[in-house]
Amino acid sequence: MKNILLMCSAGMSTSIMVKKMTEAAQKLQSEVTIKAIPEQALGENMAAADIILLGPQIRFLLDKVQAVARDIPVRVIDTMDYGTMNGEKILLQALAILEEK
Repeated sequence: MKNILLMCSAGMSTSIMVKKMTEAAQKLQSEVTIKAIPEQALGENMAAADIILLGPQIRFLLDKVQAVARDIPVRVIDTMDYGTMNGEKILLQALAILEEK
């Protein structure tokens, strides 16, 4: 089971993305847990994460999150994929990154 953590400024828009990604995971029969959090909740949620995906609106936090996350991959979700709520594409990209790890 892989744990994917989505982070945005308030956790609202990523909640919708969690739903889209969860639907895609079920369709692909992929065993993942996907959780959305606001940026302030990173510290208490990071330990369980296999990968952290940042919403495009907080891409400026990438370096800071990478420094704190150490060995956990951190990526910024593509703006177009986020805007169109392409949960399947984002899920597949996250899984591919985890396969490389």
